Amino acid sequence: MRTTRTKLSIVVLAAAVLVGLVGCTSADNPEDDSGTLTPSDPTTFTVWITSSQQAPAPNNKITKLLKDKLGVTLKYEIVTPDNEDQKIGVMLAGGEFPDLIGTGDLKQRLLQGGALRRLDDMLAKGDYPNLAEHVKDDIKKMSYSGDEVDKGLYILPNYNRFYGDITGGVYYGPAFWIQKRVLADAGYPDLSNMTLDRYFQLISNYKAKHPQTAGAPTVGFEILASTGREWGMTNPPAQLAGSPNNGGVIVDSNNNASIFADKDIAKNFYKVLNQQYNSGVVDPESFTLTFDQYTAKLATGTVLGMHDQGWNFQTATQSLQSAGKDEYTYVPLMPVYDGVEPWYADRPVMNTNQGFGISVSSKQPKKALKFLDIMLSEEWQKTLSWGIAGEDYQVGADGVFSRTDEQRKNYKDLTWRASNRLDALLDMLPKRNGKFSDGNAYSPDDQPAEFYATLSDYDKDFMAKYGKKTWLDFVNRAPDNPKYYPAWNLTLSDDANQVNQQLTDTSVQKLPGIIAGPPADFDKNWQAYVDSIGKIDVKVYEDAVTAGIKDRLANW
Repeated sequence: MRTTRTKLSIVVLAAAVLVGLVGCTSADNPEDDSGTLTPSDPTTFTVWITSSQQAPAPNNKITKLLKDKLGVTLKYEIVTPDNEDQKIGVMLAGGEFPDLIGTGDLKQRLLQGGALRRLDDMLAKGDYPNLAEHVKDDIKKMSYSGDEVDKGLYILPNYNRFYGDITGGVYYGPAFWIQKRVLADAGYPDLSNMTLDRYFQLISNYKAKHPQTAGAPTVGFEILASTGREWGMTNPPAQLAGSPNNGGVIVDSNNNASIFADKDIAKNFYKVLNQQYNSGVVDPESFTLTFDQYTAKLATGTVLGMHDQGWNFQTATQSLQSAGKDEYTYVPLMPVYDGVEPWYADRPVMNTNQGFGISVSSKQPKKALKFLDIMLSEEWQKTLSWGIAGEDYQVGADGVFSRTDEQRKNYKDLTWRASNRLDALLDMLPKRNGKFSDGNAYSPDDQPAEFYATLSDYDKDFMAKYGKKTWLDFVNRAPDNPKYYPAWNLTLSDDANQVNQQLTDTSVQKLPGIIAGPPADFDKNWQAYVDSIGKIDVKVYEDAVTAGIKDRLANW
């Protein structure tokens, strides 16, 4: 799903900078939409972003830079994933939208609901060279191909369009995560041939020895089941069975998709969770936590493990790092069933339906698209990702970017980032992932020497104990992705989406009771769940996914 990043107190994330969702125009000339951005003709854009990233502080230096260099002021509404569904419904009902819409909605409701402007003709005019270059090789992947609106490009993907080599040291994908202190306490055990039993034994042993963390009860295992992030609870069976992350299906060697929610690979996983819940390892609050509450709990350092994608809890990771609590941060483990090879790490997948679009109600679409084009230039990408040269990083005589210890410390500090970075904006902007033309990596975390230098002494020692150099070394070497991959971002018909939603709703309604129920009732509760799925026309969904896979194989 995307790989993404963050800051500040979790509590303020949802509240930040709410504004009216009306497209603003040039202050001096409301009808001027030449696409030129200049301080002599100030422009205000309204921006709607779905993100767990924080809003910038009022004194943010990059905000000032945008105004000083481009005359651009951004008025944000930042919506956390928990509130996305409601906010999308309100926007579509009202019919008025902000200039720029940054969406992560996999159901593409804003796109299919007519909120976004088709960009193909605008890009073809040659006025947006950075964006034109960005999309030219992957236009088929990026374009909408459904039947609700005209086919074409509506959303500029926010992650994983690579320039040059792929570099990096951080793992942002799915895993069963475990706190480093658990492994340290166990004597840095061998992590190969990991099983669910071994994973939970490590956690339960540590929890028994350390029932409290900084005065609060230690939580063994957290389950994320909140709306829009329920895949933390539903996806693990496929990966335990050796399948890459295709969402709610497993794709066989003939490229046919089938759900796994009612199969034995799922039953075996939830039976283990049921046992762990009743032994006190699984947090009894799991199923009532919102996404913000889940993230806030991880940020306390009390949670020993969870299944999640690394990008999804970066707020908590950065909060712990900012507090110097690296032993409370997590390392990825890959438990699998007997006889199965792990396929947790994949090659980074372009977020083809997540990112920024221009709204149909914006009165300045050319300027809005020009803004995105300028933000994709190498100059601004470096500013947004690395900061300001000489202030946030140095350029060596050899042209290589590096940072001082103080600059690295700032980068991890949430309060500093609020005043010195535009994390929420950058989260949704198109990016030059990979390398710039001068050979420097897109971000400090991707620059090999910088990545290692950024590590705390604790993390360097931890890696040394395992003979690793990066966090990527803890997961499988990613094979080539199947040509169609991934199935979770296919554009489906309304009927197929409705079936998919019914499956999701059934899982969210039934699985908590299965996990939290008495062990003696597990088989009965599981059968009731399977029977509920049996009443859903699953074949409509499976056939649609299979057809989408085969269409990609033929046309991508």
